[in-house]
Amino acid sequence: MLELIPWLMAIVLLIFIGLIVFLNKTLYQPLINFMDQRDQTIAHDLSEVNGLTGDTASLEQEAKEILTNAKNEGAAIRQAAIDEANSESAKQIEAKKAELEAKQEKFFKELKSEKEELASSILSQLPLIKETLKAKFSQL
Repeated sequence: MLELIPWLMAIVLLIFIGLIVFLNKTLYQPLINFMDQRDQTIAHDLSEVNGLTGDTASLEQEAKEILTNAKNEGAAIRQAAIDEANSESAKQIEAKKAELEAKQEKFFKELKSEKEELASSILSQLPLIKETLKAKFSQL
């Protein structure tokens, strides 16, 4: 039947143990080291992502504050420009009013002098006009 040969069993046991040691050093240990390094890399990347997420939130808040400040500054600048334009237009209106009043005053003075000239001209020609009227009435 089956015979057990002890020295052959010892050789098979030594080959089996040698194979286990060989596979452990060449296959299992590098594979385990690779998986440990991968786990460490994943954990490191996750911690960086969490840190960057926190940084992103603070940067987003800072960007919102900057935008709010810029909007407020823009509104202030726009209001200042509007106020300046209003004051400048008011100055121009006042200057134009003064210029028009001066022209009106000059026109009234010229009109008054022309009126006086016309009146003096009519007065100087009054005897001639009287004579012309007498001549016209006498023809009637």
